[in-house]
Formats: sequence, structure tokens, C-alpha cells
Amino acid sequence: MSDMLVRTVGAGATLLCYAALCSAVFIRQRRRHAAKRLAAQALAGDGTTEPALVLFASQTGQAESIAWETARWLHDAGTSTRVLPLDEVDATTLESAKRAFVIASTYGEGDAPDGAAVFAEKVMGLSLKLPALRYAVLALGDRGYDNFCGFGRDIDKWLTRTGARPMVARIDVDNGDPAALAQWRAHWRTPATDDAVSSGETTSSGAATGETGLFAPWQLVSRVLLNAGSAGAPIYQLAFGPPRSVVADWRSGDLVQIQLAGDAGRLRDYSIASIAIDGQLELMVRQEQHPDGTLGAASGLLTSTLLIGDTVAMRLRPHARFRLEGNANRPLILIGNGTGLAGLRSHLRARDPQGAIDTAPPIAASRKASAATADNWLIFGERNAANDFLCQAEIEAWQLNGHLQRLDMVFSRDQPERLYVQHRLLRHADELTNWVKRGAAIYVCGSVKGMASGVDAALRQILGEAELNALSREGRYRRDVY
Repeated sequence: MSDMLVRTVGAGATLLCYAALCSAVFIRQRRRHAAKRLAAQALAGDGTTEPALVLFASQTGQAESIAWETARWLHDAGTSTRVLPLDEVDATTLESAKRAFVIASTYGEGDAPDGAAVFAEKVMGLSLKLPALRYAVLALGDRGYDNFCGFGRDIDKWLTRTGARPMVARIDVDNGDPAALAQWRAHWRTPATDDAVSSGETTSSGAATGETGLFAPWQLVSRVLLNAGSAGAPIYQLAFGPPRSVVADWRSGDLVQIQLAGDAGRLRDYSIASIAIDGQLELMVRQEQHPDGTLGAASGLLTSTLLIGDTVAMRLRPHARFRLEGNANRPLILIGNGTGLAGLRSHLRARDPQGAIDTAPPIAASRKASAATADNWLIFGERNAANDFLCQAEIEAWQLNGHLQRLDMVFSRDQPERLYVQHRLLRHADELTNWVKRGAAIYVCGSVKGMASGVDAALRQILGEAELNALSREGRYRRDVY
């Protein structure tokens, strides 16, 4: 068999494998959406009474998960419910409702998360009168930010101005504080549901309670410094082997939650940098150092204290708002900085028809096969090219074989003036606009301060407020920021 024929057959096999993978993802996605629709129908009751609204504003998926839990507790107590993201709620829906349970996370310094930005702009800007509505608010936040639970507090104040009456005082939750969450559960959960919740029984939404399962010991198998000699804090790439008791199945864009020993109330979320088919869960963690020289509790454990072979308690956490979902076959514009490369890398690996990529120069047939199946544009920023080009071999290999149609690395300190990813976006505004017109989705991963806010401002300048809001509603503008 000639070399040309071998390469042709190989390229065809690669395309078939990629098509099979896309088909499997599509089928699984349809099943999950169908399960959620069935769950919603079951919770809505027989239609003889107006269902209570259970509304959520979620950035990472925690608020949505708690919303489905709350809906089930209310249903088990005899109350029909309707679960909705806030962006799907309009004035008419609120005016006809008798009760509303709002679970709201906060993005950045007090802003609405992506799943509630339209509601905050369009509905909360109205002078509604809702005297017949009774409501409860669970506000999720982090005291590390100045405007703690800012968006949840804003919703509570706004509902009060409409004349709506609180059923209970607003409950603020600091970084998953179990005592505050238990207070919320105590109001709405009936004793009949306690056993199911404590055992992790599958809920009517089709996922395990909380959609995160139980914590289990994951074993550290490798740790590699990615930015030796950097002027910034060290960044490590870590790989963990799954416990035997866990089905290690996650999707690109998902998170893992880490629990520190003796510190159950302070959970840490990290973007997963690998895909399930890799066989190991990979993270990118920047080592945090306090002014007194001590290391951050979670980053210190992961980057220094934990030894190869040691285990740490973790659980998988679906991140619906950062998954590919309906964008799996769209062109992708992937934007980030620092350890935000983790979430972007998982999407690139998921869309790579060659699977775990070989960093050696690819053969022509593989290059053609990959280029024919993906349009990916990575715009990524760090300090210096010499020391901070994270995952350089892998990224350059993707560029060589066509998996990355376009690559823009932005190193802020390699020139006299500081340049960041938002500046590169503005410089290539026409190109970005063309990608969006071709149906591209935009994914942003990294720090909320500086990068994410700067990118959001640049996108609004390039595309316009209305267009970016429309992309968010369509699920084509997604962010995983911290």
C-alpha cells in the first residue's frame, strides 16, 4: 500500500472517529435535555394551580443545582414548581406569580452573572408593582470580594421596592458555607426528603443531588512547573488519577471542587484542563503567597505540600454555562490569561480529532484532517514569552496541524507599553466580527479583575451592547472567571 493511500486511509479514519465522537456528545446532550424537560414537567404538577417560581442566576452551576434541589423539596411538600434561569423571566411571569424562590450568585464585584445579565438590565430596570408576590432570596458569594453577595442583595432590594413581601429574610452564603445552606434547606425541605439527600440519590433533574456527587480521594500522579523563571507566581500543571469508586466522566468546561482536610466550609473550584478520555484529571494552579510568606491553603497544598502518590478530596462539578453544548460544531474564539488556559485547553482537546496530540510535527494528511474539522482561534495573555508561554509545545503543535486556525499570544511585558488580550481584540476587530458573523461562539476563562472585564468592554465596543447580549442569550458568549 502506497504512502499516499496509507495517509488517506488514516485521515479518513480520523474524520470518522471525530464524527462518532461528535455524534455521541450530541446524543448524550439530547438525553440530558430530555431528562431535564421531564423533570420540569414532573415538578410543575397537574396545572390546576399556579406553580411557585424557582429562579436561578448561575455562573458556575451551583445556583442552578440548588434551584433544582429547592424545587424538589417544594414538590415533595405538595407545591408545584417551575424552574427557570433569570434571563428567561419577564415582567408578565412575575406579575402572575404568587411565590418566587431566587437563588442568585454574584459575578466579580457585585455584578449579575452571565445567566442573569439580561434580567438585570431589562426587568430590574422596570418600575414593576408586585404586591401579590411573596419571595425568598438565597445569595451566593465570596467575602474575598468587596461587594459580597452584591447581586443577590440587589435582587432582594429590588423585589422590596416592587411591593413584594419576603417569606424569610435573605440568606447570604459565603463560598458554600454549609451552615448557611443548611438554614435555607431547613425552611423548604421536608423530613421525607432527608434520606434521599444524604444518600446522594438521583434527583428529578436527572443528576445526583447538587450535581456534584460525593467527595472522594484523587491521587496526585504528576506535578510540573510550567513557568520556570517567571516574574510572576509559579504555575503548576497537576494530574490526578481517579478513585476506583468514581466514574471519572466529565465534559470539557467542567470544574472540580476541592475540600481541604478539616475545612469543610471553604471549598475551592478549579477549571479542569483535560478531558475524560485522557484518563486523568489535570489542573493548572498558580501558587498563592501571602505577605507574610505563607502559601494559600488550597494552592499551597496542591503546588507544594501534597506529595506524588498522596490523595486529596475532590468531586466533579458540572459547569453548564461553560460547556460546549450547542457550540460543539461552531467556530470558537477562546480568550484567556494565566491559569484560565485550563478551561480553554479542555475545549481544544475535546475538539481535537486526533485526541491526545503528539507534539512532533504532524504529517500532511493529519494536518488536512484536523483543519477540515475545526475552526479555533486562541487569544491568550501572560507576562513574558521566554518564561510564561504555558503548554507551548502543545499549542504550537495545534497551530502546525491546523487545529488552531489562528493563534494570538499576547505577552504584556515584552515591550515598553503594557499590552493585554483586550488590546489584541480591538486591533483585530474586523476579524472578530467576521468570525461572529460565521456563527462563532466566544469563551472567556481567567481572572475577573482586569482581563475578563477588559475583554467584556472590548467586545461591547466591537460588537455593540445589543449583539453581545444576544450572544449571551443564545449561549454563544460564555465565561468561566474568578
